[in-house]
Amino acid sequence: MFGKKSDNGYIRVLEGIQIKTVIYGRETLMTEFVLDKNADLPEHAHEQEQTGYLVKGKMKLFVGDSSSVLNPGDSWNIPSNVRHRAEILEDSLAIEVFSPCRADYLKYANRDDLVE
Repeated sequence: MFGKKSDNGYIRVLEGIQIKTVIYGRETLMTEFVLDKNADLPEHAHEQEQTGYLVKGKMKLFVGDSSSVLNPGDSWNIPSNVRHRAEILEDSLAIEVFSPCRADYLKYANRDDLVE
């Protein structure tokens, strides 16, 4: 499967936070998050390991008992079942990969952007 770039299909999941699943497989899923300045991602945890990369913007990420201000080019890894949250300091774009695949995020895929 291939994912094609488009500006369509982003879904607002929280105030200031939009998501689009750009590609997925049996074991992994990749998403784009469009994050507005001053948005807050509430604390949560999930079984999937999460690895991310900040394409643009600035945010403060809290993972367990640690935190870091992230700038473009910075990356992170959140182990399975570890509580985390984020404060968005500037309009941002983040790419994140989840493993195993997050079945609950399949609904955020824009089928018109996927080619088998």
